[in-house]
Amino acid sequence: MADGTPASLKSRVSEAEWQARVDLAALYRLVALHGWDDMIFTHISARVPGPEHHFLINPYGYYFEEITASSLVKVDLDGNIVQETSSFINPAGFTIHSAVHAAREDAHYVIHLHTVAGVGVAAQQHGLLPLSQNACLLQHQVAYHGYEGLALNHDERERLVADLGDKSLMLLRNHGTLAVGQTAAAAWVGMFFLERACAQQIAALSAGRDNVLIAPDAAQDETREQGKGIGFISALAWPGALRMLDRKSPGYDV
Repeated sequence: MADGTPASLKSRVSEAEWQARVDLAALYRLVALHGWDDMIFTHISARVPGPEHHFLINPYGYYFEEITASSLVKVDLDGNIVQETSSFINPAGFTIHSAVHAAREDAHYVIHLHTVAGVGVAAQQHGLLPLSQNACLLQHQVAYHGYEGLALNHDERERLVADLGDKSLMLLRNHGTLAVGQTAAAAWVGMFFLERACAQQIAALSAGRDNVLIAPDAAQDETREQGKGIGFISALAWPGALRMLDRKSPGYDV
């Protein structure tokens, strides 16, 4: 199109793929609204429903606030683009996301960020500490993966998925945060709580480790049990997130 916006793909893809595209574009816009994007870097991906093992990822060079359902690029697990498009993808993004999608049947959506707070906690030896309610809700869901440089080496995929295991969240050491969800809502709420917990930890530790209260063990256990209802929370929060996008960042669903 003349303004650089891709023509709508809605009439050329299945209804299920279109919904995945809309939900994924919404995730990109939400990350941008929260200031969690990293210029044209980091990625969010979605599995395309169907037997082909295709997934959607952002076109390299687009800012997250520009992403639309039609601008997303469909690729296979080998990183080959399987749609007609003038766009291309970042191979580093493909390495991490293809690994998770291939290994986890429940990984329909994968969010990876490089936020200041997320990288800050990922670089701390002790990782995520039970300093806040958000951290206590999540600690049992958080995995860790050691830093190996830019994610260009396909050999790293096996180690990354082994470290992730069956967890839904990950701190990539010296690198950033990762969230996996069966729905866009679940991935979004998981990442929201993880990023909030990281920001709270950075704020708390600014006073020094000796002056910070660790949550009591009994309270940690209780909060962990209470956190098992997070799926219900995501179902409530997602419609509100979309309403916010309609007000503040319309046009993602075209």
